[in-house]
Amino acid sequence: MVAALPLARAAGQQLSPIDRAVIVARLWSEARHNSSLWNGVRADWDSALAASLQLAAQPQPDVRFWHRLRRLVALLGDGQAAVVPPSGVRSRVARPPLALTSVEGRTFLTDYATNDEMRVARPERLAEIVAVQGIPAEDWIRDSILPQVGGATPASRWQRAVREMLQGPKGSSLQLQLRVPGGEQRGISVTRSVSLTDRWPLERPAVEIDSLPDGVVVARINNLDSRDAVEQFDHALPVFTGLRGLVLDVRAASGGRQAYAYQILARLTTEPFAAVAVRTPQYRPGLRLFAAPDSAVSWYVFPLDTIVPRSDRPAYTGPIAVLGSALTAGAAEDLLAAFRNSARGVIIGANSAGNPGEPLELPLFKDWSLRLSVVRDGFPGGSDFTGTGVAPEMPVGETVSDLLAGQDAALERARAYIAAQR
Repeated sequence: MVAALPLARAAGQQLSPIDRAVIVARLWSEARHNSSLWNGVRADWDSALAASLQLAAQPQPDVRFWHRLRRLVALLGDGQAAVVPPSGVRSRVARPPLALTSVEGRTFLTDYATNDEMRVARPERLAEIVAVQGIPAEDWIRDSILPQVGGATPASRWQRAVREMLQGPKGSSLQLQLRVPGGEQRGISVTRSVSLTDRWPLERPAVEIDSLPDGVVVARINNLDSRDAVEQFDHALPVFTGLRGLVLDVRAASGGRQAYAYQILARLTTEPFAAVAVRTPQYRPGLRLFAAPDSAVSWYVFPLDTIVPRSDRPAYTGPIAVLGSALTAGAAEDLLAAFRNSARGVIIGANSAGNPGEPLELPLFKDWSLRLSVVRDGFPGGSDFTGTGVAPEMPVGETVSDLLAGQDAALERARAYIAAQR
């Protein structure tokens, strides 16, 4: 005889109502006192607490509770804020092995990992996703995905939502309606097979190098999560021999460590220059005696750091352009700002995400934790780019026609700029 599992456990529920209430209360408190974006929160945080506690009292699987916490955290407008549940919860959420991007508000499939299902479905690269489960793609994202996704700017929030738009219960299927290049429409079925704890099969190397015919090298920095990015950059460009121009592309980079961004920049200069200015909320309860609304009125300012040329590798002194986008966040966004301080070239593309720096991970309860932006980064002169992003000197928008034609307008603008500098 097989013993019957308790109903709660069979439904994937591990937390008790009291456990869930503790997590909600601690999340609310940590965000209230430590978020560096707190002074920009427009939601009624107290009402959100009450509503979240009511929902936490209901019987529910941990996955559903996690989705409800994500809605709460999204109210902070922090693209780096995230509730991190235990691996057992994350393993139950998955997505198909499809890479997606959004251009002019429309969603396109840029790549896929080959497996048995994809060999049958054969989704065309650059096909537009018109509908999901029969619902127009734009409505699907706006109604089902966007409420759980935070972001400092509308553009960065939308791009992040597009990346998550096909997530759901592992093993479940989705019906997608595609418009292939040329205009014909067809449907395909895909399975959510890659869980959030699996290695993403379409993950790109930390650094990719392309040499163009005009002597320009494009260094695509895809992540700054480890020192591998610095080592791969150094290995690919050991002495800059024959290099007539450099394009540093951080349009796909988010997260990572600020120190690695600065080590890459330290090879692009022969003179020291200022890094980004950093401050953090300083809670002083005594200020409430004078009707100060919250701790965000007082800040602790860190000493300004300086990026100095590296002595272990030769410096590159030729023309440089850096490409940024609404997905550029974290350490890559600090790279953009510090590069502007260096006066070594121009930034081309679109406004960055407005969520620079490294988030702090705070324990909540058991194996649950909260990632939160606890610093605000700005330029040494005092202007703050946290919440707004780093604006390019040369704005270049991405268009659907360019995408379908295989053209990269921002890269072409960078090449023209470098040619003019030469």
